[in-house]
Amino acid sequence: MTTTHLLYLHGFRSSPQSAKARQMAAHVAQHHPGVTFWCPQLPPSPKAAMELVAQGIALWPGAAMAVIGSSLGGYYASWVAQHKGCPSVMLNPAVHPARDLARYIGEQTTWHDPAERFYFQPEYIDELRTLDTADQPPAAPEMAIIAKGDEVLDWREMVARYPQARLVVQEGGEHALANFSDYLPQVTEFLALA
Repeated sequence: MTTTHLLYLHGFRSSPQSAKARQMAAHVAQHHPGVTFWCPQLPPSPKAAMELVAQGIALWPGAAMAVIGSSLGGYYASWVAQHKGCPSVMLNPAVHPARDLARYIGEQTTWHDPAERFYFQPEYIDELRTLDTADQPPAAPEMAIIAKGDEVLDWREMVARYPQARLVVQEGGEHALANFSDYLPQVTEFLALA
């Protein structure tokens, strides 16, 4: 089965302007122009974020779509993949965001526009918990690209969370996965982009 629809989910405090999102968008536009690519700006509320995504992909063919997620977007990608039964690629995925983001409650700025502010509400922690799919077997093939040098998340936790995934574990590196373009051929092949 080939992928005709590709969803990209950015991380916490990130946006569709992230380097990886833009690289993926450019790669799809250049090499797979027939593929529908969507990278929405996700609201801070996990519940609202997944409602937005669910609406946006409601008419997408589950059998011909895939999802890529970075950091918190990787956590979301696992939820989407579970609900749509589609392949997923996680890039340094958050695996315990309810635990890790508790210290970020309060006003935050976005990476790509520090003038842009949002408030991370205490109730978002419970919203994150309700999206957890760690106790369910994957509904479709998974791939995880994980950097041992991630300064934000523990690579061992990421590896442990995705025991059935095709794991690509990079020595060194960093949370932003600055060499993501090196992995585009593997991601493209894994997702069988049309």
